[in-house]
Amino acid sequence: MSAVVEDNIRRLKRERQGPVCAYLYDLQALRSWVSGITASLPPACRLYYAVKANSEHRILETLRPLVSGFEAASIGEVRRIRAVSRDCPIVFGGPGKTDEEIEGAIQAGVRLLHVESLQELRRVDLAGRRAGRPVAVLLRVNLRGPLPAAKLTMCGAPTQFGIDEEELPAVLRAVRDGLDHVDLKGFHLHSLSNQLDADRHAELVALYLHKAAGWSAEVGRRLEVLNVGGGIGVNYQALDSQFDWPRFRARLARVLEAHAPPGLEILFECGRVITATCGYYAAEVLDLKRNHGTHFAVIRGGTHHFRLPASWQHSHPFRVLDVDPWPYPFERPELTRGHITVAGQLCTPKDVLARDAYVERVRIGDVLVFSHAGAYGWSISHHDFLSHPHPETLYVG
Repeated sequence: MSAVVEDNIRRLKRERQGPVCAYLYDLQALRSWVSGITASLPPACRLYYAVKANSEHRILETLRPLVSGFEAASIGEVRRIRAVSRDCPIVFGGPGKTDEEIEGAIQAGVRLLHVESLQELRRVDLAGRRAGRPVAVLLRVNLRGPLPAAKLTMCGAPTQFGIDEEELPAVLRAVRDGLDHVDLKGFHLHSLSNQLDADRHAELVALYLHKAAGWSAEVGRRLEVLNVGGGIGVNYQALDSQFDWPRFRARLARVLEAHAPPGLEILFECGRVITATCGYYAAEVLDLKRNHGTHFAVIRGGTHHFRLPASWQHSHPFRVLDVDPWPYPFERPELTRGHITVAGQLCTPKDVLARDAYVERVRIGDVLVFSHAGAYGWSISHHDFLSHPHPETLYVG
């Protein structure tokens, strides 16, 4: 946690009448981190930001000059991007697109539309015909595998994502035989999430290149763009052991040199790994209690603000920020050198952010600061369950 983040949490505690509950985003840390990633990628690669990870306007504004474009998964996300930039490149994907979304994406000038099925491809062709121009598309393919193990698997298994690899020849024939308002640029392969192994991820890109080259030859089109998806992860359980970007860059460069045809553009659409580290969720301890041998810290907030730990079923890292003033006339409860489970205010035992976490000391009135909360935190949470107040949002740096 940077000094500027800590200073702002302490300022909130001094200035607010009630308990502290806030998201804080360190924009300078975000700029530095993303600039380093983009500088490390080989020249043929482009980094797009997957807006689903965190779609806050200030986050998108900060990222706009740093990334090659944005990935949207709904027409609502397209509109959020266009509120930041009228002309930045957008790739638009996701299953179950409506006609309104397809037509809205064309009108918004998206660069590429990811197509998930033959039926959707035919609808895109009709929309292009109505718009009077061909639509640039990538076909999303659900590979048969084998694929590396991952926290979430989108392909290589029965899921709603992409075109089954075995059914792809029929889709390629449809493209070749007369969908005049579809301009096939290449393929989209986003197979897994939260990959932490740099070597295996480079091997996955090599597999994608091999597959896409064969499909392009089959359809008789030059492979212009290959979207290799996101999936590069964050290790929430061991913060000092993260995805090895320098190693990945070196392995990726060798893969591209060996397998990428001249002029091919490689797109990465990363989300979590871009914004996770810039965000913090700060929540004040309201109560300490012991039930059935387990110590609990109950915070002002919970999974309705920060759903990621419950969604991924992990214990999220945090640190205790000491707050010394104590406004009550009775003794201040505390726990020293023990383990606590951090729970929120919701009326469900699933409202847990961390389990059995060791603390040197925690007191009622201290603030727990959860790091790596900048992705899939607020954006995926059930904000209005029980109608508790929303947290504040602060941008620093």
